[in-house]
Amino acid sequence: MQTTVLKLQTTDRARGIAATLEEEIVLGWLMPRERLVEEELAERLGVKRHVVREALAELERVGLVERVPNRGAFVRLLDPTEVRQIYSVREALETLAAEQIPMPAPDRLLSRLKEIQDAHSAAVASGDARAAFRANMIFHEALFAACGNPHLVELIQAMAQKVHGARSITAASAEHLALARDEHLGMIEAIRAGDRARLVALCRKHLGPSRDAYIAAAEARFARSKTIAR
Repeated sequence: MQTTVLKLQTTDRARGIAATLEEEIVLGWLMPRERLVEEELAERLGVKRHVVREALAELERVGLVERVPNRGAFVRLLDPTEVRQIYSVREALETLAAEQIPMPAPDRLLSRLKEIQDAHSAAVASGDARAAFRANMIFHEALFAACGNPHLVELIQAMAQKVHGARSITAASAEHLALARDEHLGMIEAIRAGDRARLVALCRKHLGPSRDAYIAAAEARFARSKTIAR
């Protein structure tokens, strides 16, 4: 019994560490191709190395971390083609969900989205990128859950997580945070007004900045690498 409890505690801690590292990757605090040293992370985060190892294994499973033989774990540098492909799938899934959100929307949905967005707007105003990231995640979970199709929502969340690393260019940018805030407010107003076409268009537009900024940065990095190799 005690062994089972300890395993559960380790798993819970590993999930917490994985979530923390995921946020740091999204926010650009851990950059693509940066090495993730278990001993250093364990000391910084106040856990044992085996907890960090389990957390890195989880991040590797979802595609945010890669292991290089004889070198260790690194933040994964996503290929621009892969990013384009995943964002194409995200656009199809997220606009499909937006098309299925009931209109007129129930008051409880509008109240919930406004409550979350108030927290997001406050985080943007104070420059708290981590709080803004968390509120952003909650906003989109609540928005797409309103479509009433849990299988679609599960796919949306899985595809979004695959390219969390692609948000590292914009997630802590004051300009992009303000743009995301304004688009969230536009989505709420579109739902309130029963304007489905505008809601779908905003969901599609919302994906563009992080995708385009990452692809531009990644392609420039690949070009520099080729130049140096010559």
